[in-house]
Amino acid sequence: MPNISLRGHHLFCLLGYRGKGYSDGFCTNMTAVYETLRRDPQTVIEIREGPDMICAAFPSDQPNHCHNPSVYRKDNEILGELGLAVGNKLSWEELVGRVAAAIQPDDIGRLCHDCPWEPYGLCREGVAHIRQAKALRALP
Repeated sequence: MPNISLRGHHLFCLLGYRGKGYSDGFCTNMTAVYETLRRDPQTVIEIREGPDMICAAFPSDQPNHCHNPSVYRKDNEILGELGLAVGNKLSWEELVGRVAAAIQPDDIGRLCHDCPWEPYGLCREGVAHIRQAKALRALP
């Protein structure tokens, strides 16, 4: 996976990822992306609009939310907070630096208030960790 395309809100989802997700196939894909970024923070990320390589593994037997207006809202607001736009290409390490400089853990509640994963606090923890360590954690 030399280059990875991500939509805005998945930048935060990756920080909070702890090996759990919508299905085994989804987790296999998400873990592969996560481990690529953890092991090689110089991996180039291309910011895209709409479904990305994480969405591609969303299980077909569940209601798909990848095109919901609320998801596009999250993408746009998060990119705005980070000073990014669709089409930008930068390393994962640079993205982590932007998150660490611009986002506080409590910002997750505001930006991701309508995400079903938000109440678990994983992304808040992920932002707190990235602000301190500037690198992804090993998965449990």
